[in-house]
Amino acid sequence: MKIGYIDYLNCYPFYYHMFEKNPLKDISIISGLPSELNKMMKDKKLDLSPISSATYPDIQDDVFLLPQFCLSSVGYVGSVILYSKCEIDQLNAKKIGLSNASHTSRVLLKILLKKFYNIEPVYISTGPRPDLNDYDAVLRIGNDAMTENIEAAKFKFDLGEVWLKKTGYPVVFAVFAVRKNVVKENINQFNSVINSYKSSIRCLLEEKEVVIKKARQKYPDISYDIDSYYKTLQFEFNDNLKNALLYYFKTANELCLLEKVESLNFATDS
Repeated sequence: MKIGYIDYLNCYPFYYHMFEKNPLKDISIISGLPSELNKMMKDKKLDLSPISSATYPDIQDDVFLLPQFCLSSVGYVGSVILYSKCEIDQLNAKKIGLSNASHTSRVLLKILLKKFYNIEPVYISTGPRPDLNDYDAVLRIGNDAMTENIEAAKFKFDLGEVWLKKTGYPVVFAVFAVRKNVVKENINQFNSVINSYKSSIRCLLEEKEVVIKKARQKYPDISYDIDSYYKTLQFEFNDNLKNALLYYFKTANELCLLEKVESLNFATDS
């Protein structure tokens, strides 16, 4: 069974247990950027993986979501940042570089600017760490938003914070998807992954200092306080977050940014 791992600090709490304590038998872990794992799930090269929430509409007929887990924030997140030379409401017709590592955040920004600021910038896809040399603003996510500041940026907008202010909703940046056939054909391995995730999140509560130390060793370039960062994240996919995700899908579809999602289809809880 092949499972994906978003190679960012925010995903590490789900994988600590299988990385450091109990590697899973017959489970291969493939690390990558969110966009890389999204494509691998689309191409049926992974059996289970965290994916950008915005990718779910494209593969919803082929996968179930795990009902227990997500990567989200209520307001400020610290790792989804729009760096800009001007105020956000002055970006109409300006060039914005969008990290190609992202999907959820790219759509999130487009919703915010069109629906709530009524502006239409020129969006240009870039590598994971765009700078402001060629753009009026740039979007960075994950570790690439947490390792260095962009000195040329006069303004810095946390999209989780802006989204909460404008909509009243949290943001679900990533969900966990499993191929429907895997749940039927590899139930034992599937359950072992679920149990490992549960154990790992429990470790974050019971031995936080050790988890943070290991995370710091894995990602030494991170400039943020990891303990504070993990406190901003929501890992449990509760009903409030599920409703927030449905709002995101509905709004994105209305703006022709994502395919329609009627409902969230979940795997049976193990």
